[in-house]
Amino acid sequence: MRAPATIPSLSSFPGNSSTEPTATADAASLHHPAPLRASGRAFAQIAQFHPELTAFRRDLHAHPELGFEEVYTSSRVVHALKLCGVDEVHTGVGKTGVVAVIKGQQPGKAAGSSGVRHMVGLRADMDALPMTEHNEFGWKSSKAGLMHGCGHDGHTTMLVGAARYLAETRNFAGDAVLVFQPAEEGRGGADAMIKDGLFERFPVQSIYAMHNWPAMRPGTIGINPGPMMAAADRITIEITGKGGHGAHAYLAVDSVLVAAHIITAVQSIVSRNVKAMDNAVISICAVRAGELGAMSVVPETAMLVGTVRTFKPEVQDLVERRLKELCASVAQGFGATATVKYERIYPATINSPAEYSLATAVADQLVGAENVVRNLEPSMGSEDFSFMLRVKPGAYLRLGQGEQLPDGKGGTVGGVGSRFLHNSCYDFNDSVLPLGSALFAGIVERSLPLA
Repeated sequence: MRAPATIPSLSSFPGNSSTEPTATADAASLHHPAPLRASGRAFAQIAQFHPELTAFRRDLHAHPELGFEEVYTSSRVVHALKLCGVDEVHTGVGKTGVVAVIKGQQPGKAAGSSGVRHMVGLRADMDALPMTEHNEFGWKSSKAGLMHGCGHDGHTTMLVGAARYLAETRNFAGDAVLVFQPAEEGRGGADAMIKDGLFERFPVQSIYAMHNWPAMRPGTIGINPGPMMAAADRITIEITGKGGHGAHAYLAVDSVLVAAHIITAVQSIVSRNVKAMDNAVISICAVRAGELGAMSVVPETAMLVGTVRTFKPEVQDLVERRLKELCASVAQGFGATATVKYERIYPATINSPAEYSLATAVADQLVGAENVVRNLEPSMGSEDFSFMLRVKPGAYLRLGQGEQLPDGKGGTVGGVGSRFLHNSCYDFNDSVLPLGSALFAGIVERSLPLA
């Protein structure tokens, strides 16, 4: 096997100089992630350049960028992809998105097509969060108020690792399309890439993505054959009453009282209108009414803001209808009015059956069937990969990363990678980088087998 050369040594990465707060030699001297055991040629080959992947990931972690602002990140990705020897690199897709194409040993033809190459997509998100990091290691965020608190630095690195392996081996028939997506965290980067012609320019037959999961241990993979994550909707309820003096409240229509009743009443929708076997969450998370310094002023208006989470479109429709009916009726009962603005932000992330089966088979081969959770409990969180799954069949997986160590008392305590997502002390567990890269690569090789 030839010496790996497509991802350079730590010192030759752009920006990895001793004057910058990055994860270069400093990272290597602090600690190397413990290696994982897995099966297959892809994992064995990718494990050889695990240190380079670790340095790359830590450099991204030290330079977080918000959605649609991933200038440094995308430039690092482009540079790495060119060194990996991919066939095509396209920039500016969905503003700061990057797409790479790697051609297999054989062209491969899509079933039922006339000369169209078979193409499979792999997607990783690149953006960070507007939060302050409280870690103290050498690769902590160099930007105040910005942090890779969800592991997108790791996702990006795993896809770069897959790119290197796929470009070196090309043991597949067709094209692998690698999608580095901006702005997953609430800004709809997947939708932006689709609207920018992602699937017209790169007509993949299916697409796959994964997310690290601190609640699962390293070396495990989770998936299910249906909903993985919920749809996320925003609700804004505006209440209008009649202002007045707090000492003469009988002359007013108290918007605060109406808001309080609405907050309680909307919880009846899930318990009394949604079928017990279905899932829904309604959370009122913000209330605004009156002035704190005006203790005796009954405010004329109040506003409630919250979120709705569902898996099924029919449940989503039901909740929206009942919210509007209930809020208007409760307000009317007090002589006030209420309007509901219902915004559908992200659809549900739902795996398609064939792609679920393929991804599960790859996971089984990689880590062993006993380490694959096939009916992983869906999360009521949301993910904008759902926009891609609305257009193309595909699957979304979870990659375990949370170490559990003996606590000396017969129990366990969280180790590396066990802090949950969006925690100010979160960090991606570098030990799983080769595993995630091999999972991506295995999906391509199984989807596009050589003749």
